[in-house]
Amino acid sequence: MLDTRLQTCFDLVGGEGTVCDVGTDHALLAAELIRAGKCGRVIASDIKEGPLDSARKTVEKYGIADKVELVLSDGLANVPLEDVSDVVIAGMGGETIADIIGDCNCSDSDNIRWILQPMTKAEHLRKKLHEYRLHITEERAVEDGDKLYVVMVAEYDPNFRSLTEFDALYGFFDDDDELGKKYRVHEAERLAKIAESLKNAGKIEDSTHYAALAYKMKNGVDLVKISDIYDYLDSLYPFAAQEKWDNSGLLVENQSGEADTVVLSLDIDNRVVDEAACKWADLIISHHPVIFDPLRRIERHSPVYGLVECDIAAICAHTNLDIADGGTNGVILKKLREKFAITAESEPFEELGGGRALGYIVELSEKIAAEEFAAGLKEIFGCEYIRMSGEKLRKVRRIAVCSGSGGSMLELAVEKGCDALVTGDVKHDVWIEANNRRLALFDCGHFHTENLVLTELRRVLEEKFPQIDVEIAERSVDPCKYV
Repeated sequence: MLDTRLQTCFDLVGGEGTVCDVGTDHALLAAELIRAGKCGRVIASDIKEGPLDSARKTVEKYGIADKVELVLSDGLANVPLEDVSDVVIAGMGGETIADIIGDCNCSDSDNIRWILQPMTKAEHLRKKLHEYRLHITEERAVEDGDKLYVVMVAEYDPNFRSLTEFDALYGFFDDDDELGKKYRVHEAERLAKIAESLKNAGKIEDSTHYAALAYKMKNGVDLVKISDIYDYLDSLYPFAAQEKWDNSGLLVENQSGEADTVVLSLDIDNRVVDEAACKWADLIISHHPVIFDPLRRIERHSPVYGLVECDIAAICAHTNLDIADGGTNGVILKKLREKFAITAESEPFEELGGGRALGYIVELSEKIAAEEFAAGLKEIFGCEYIRMSGEKLRKVRRIAVCSGSGGSMLELAVEKGCDALVTGDVKHDVWIEANNRRLALFDCGHFHTENLVLTELRRVLEEKFPQIDVEIAERSVDPCKYV
């Protein structure tokens, strides 16, 4: 009577008490649970009267109306869960299932065994379940015609774990689940097609990311020596090129000296350490050094304390990343070329000697109003707002750019004939001087002019080490709020 999807849901029901079947449709699962003696009572709910009428006919046909309670409900809103041991939600999208569970406020829900069969977006459901502290304890792949689906069991666990994007895609199948292996191969092929489409569209960073996800779906993750990761970064962004006052490098080691999960962040604060720990990461790579000034003591609230306690290593690439080809300023240059018509080759902004430079100077193909240029910068950096000097209609063409805090370079921009400077963290006196010099100054924020380099770091790491799970921290966000 049941198709393979519902039969798997039936098999996974614990049977310790009342079962709730959400979105019951024809109540076929409810009827089979009662007839097989798997449970003594079922609550069958649906959001519409039509499916409940069909369900009513089924329970009457099998003479089980006294054991099946039919409830009109949007999700679990009208369902009493006090005596419910199992909740089955099958045949809906993963996002809808996640919303139903997220909207459930019953205090007894911590004792429920959730049997879930998403038709789409299984990865979204897996990630949300863990956010709800519902750990997936069992997962099976099922084949229905030419389609592959998954059925998962989730139960409350107070020990919080967050899933990376890859974790959520990979699932929790047993090693001997042949359909689970087939499911992962199918997902790998889907991700590879996405990667190819993105490559054809010129979106190289995203293409590399999806190609690496496809690789891991087929092969799983594998450990890499942190020293190998460091050496590779050193080959791209030489740590020896950092400023004398800087402190870039491998600043915190872990016990194993290996990593299979890496979190990227602009800064390493306590929130990022917590996120990395919840994602079982072995290494954080950041732009700003987690240790900058000499430490005379390590207090409990220090991120360094958290790294050591959680056995997470830290590599920090600061000024060496700012000045390297393809580094922080190199990413800004690339984004400017994608957004605006740039003529000829870029020029170095501040020349540091030895062929090294900080920032770039570019020329637009034609002058544009400062306000129009600022609008383009907001798109590039994802800023909530931009501070700018002078008149909105002032025309700009020759533009200097420097990530982070480059307000002190205003005089250099004037000397090099620039009519605009793009940077962050501009102080009051610099604004005054910019207006005196009639130079258009754009403050796009320290965070926003640097955080976009994380996507490039992920690209180079996934290109070299597709076997490691590289995740941009969800908590790598602007530390300021704007009200």
